[in-house]
Amino acid sequence: MNRNLGATSLRRKRRSNNPMQSYDSLPEPLRHWLSQAALPWSPTSAKRLWQKACAKGLSTQEALHELSSAEARMLARDRHSPSQVFLP
Repeated sequence: MNRNLGATSLRRKRRSNNPMQSYDSLPEPLRHWLSQAALPWSPTSAKRLWQKACAKGLSTQEALHELSSAEARMLARDRHSPSQVFLP
């Protein structure tokens, strides 16, 4: 059963922390980006990329662009691209 993850060939990972508490502690622009993301990001991995971008001295918009680029790369790696998913 895929539940809410959809049809994807990407690996899933178990979490040992409280994802809602982690989500609530994220900066507002990052929470908004996650709510619109195409993939089910964990707050931990999104925060890691956010902090990496901020450490480079990027602005908020540039950091969000970095996250979108990372998501595009993950979608490109996925074997089940939208053109290959067959819905009944």
